[in-house]
Amino acid sequence: MFEEQLMEKVDICEEIWRDCRNELYLNMRFLDVAFHSLRPLASMELGRTATDGAILRYNPEYLIEQYRIGNVPVNRCYLHSILHCLMGHVWNPRGSENRQLWDLACDIAVESILDGLPYRCLRNPSKPFRRAVYQGFEKKLPVLNGEGIFYLLQKADLDMRAVARLIQEFMVDDHFLWQPQRNPKAPMENQNQWKDIRERMETELELFSKEAAEESKGLREQLRVENRERYDYREFLKKFCVLKEEMKLDLDSFDYIFYHYGMELYGNMPLIEPLETSETQKIEDFVIVIDTSMSCKASLVQKFLEETYSILSQCESFYRRFCIHILQCDERVQSDQVIESREQLADYMEHFEIQGMGGTDFRPAFEYVNTLLARKAFHKLRGLIYFTDGYGSFPVKKPIYDTAFVFFKEDYLDVDVPPWAMKLILDQRDLEITVGGRT
Repeated sequence: MFEEQLMEKVDICEEIWRDCRNELYLNMRFLDVAFHSLRPLASMELGRTATDGAILRYNPEYLIEQYRIGNVPVNRCYLHSILHCLMGHVWNPRGSENRQLWDLACDIAVESILDGLPYRCLRNPSKPFRRAVYQGFEKKLPVLNGEGIFYLLQKADLDMRAVARLIQEFMVDDHFLWQPQRNPKAPMENQNQWKDIRERMETELELFSKEAAEESKGLREQLRVENRERYDYREFLKKFCVLKEEMKLDLDSFDYIFYHYGMELYGNMPLIEPLETSETQKIEDFVIVIDTSMSCKASLVQKFLEETYSILSQCESFYRRFCIHILQCDERVQSDQVIESREQLADYMEHFEIQGMGGTDFRPAFEYVNTLLARKAFHKLRGLIYFTDGYGSFPVKKPIYDTAFVFFKEDYLDVDVPPWAMKLILDQRDLEITVGGRT
């Protein structure tokens, strides 16, 4: 008897989900693929709903109870889980740092999207508490995405009552099926599938659905944030390293089997010795240019230098002989500090002062470096990194060395650079998370 009642409830729930998808599709056709990528499945083990990115598990009794209230709670619940998958919340490693705050941040992010959509099928009465929360985050974030909100929540150090109040307001589904919390080495198929959906959605909204893009501005902005490429600044610096051989025992290539066999066979004569040289990638000659114009904030310049210093000050970063020029430049080169030892680098960081604060022009720095090359000031210049806010005149001609522009960006708008240059866009949050070796 119980099983028959349960099957009857499941049949009713399947009809509810079908009506929900149809209603949402009529208003947001750009979500068509997403709607068909999350399959509902009944589960009496849950109290409400939960997803792992492939299946939306739900309690039939909970769903029917929500539907009795109206179609809006069901529509919002379904789209809430869809947005978690679209934004990559289900697989983000931040979930293993502070699970409670990460879950809360993701719920606030997707609820802000839902509250900003102008469709009757999703409309909830506006609550003053929600508006106050959104406004508080909007003062500090250009886009209310999960990682940004998580960063601010950690920084705010809220007491448990405040956190509990926010959870009560924004929690919709359970997150215990999210992969970073259950299995950090889970397969990537679902994650890659949702990434593809997210990228196609952003393209469609930008190119083909202008009206829909205006109506779903919050969704479009979060898609842009999640689709932007993310870089590990430490890995990025490795692009400017030189591959050379060093006089150093290469124990990784040493074969203990042949060594032991030779010692047994001949007594004291191994058949193989460790290699006396090893190939390493380290910095030899390098140029760092710091944009010291009025448009660049001194605090961000300092944070970039701190992160760069933490990487370059490592013993394994340099060859015995190296030469780094640190230039400060606005519309002209203000200073050139030559660093030839780790001690000089530490002293420079300790007494660093910004010089300039004029206009922005990238060309004088490249002209100055070309002059140094003509004087043979470098043994082998591998590259130049230019820290800037992106607003200035670029050189027209490609230099003979690799060049990368690293932008101080507190928004997510892209910056055009010459085709011969590499580009890295970081914001203050990225820096504060990575400074000091933390990732």
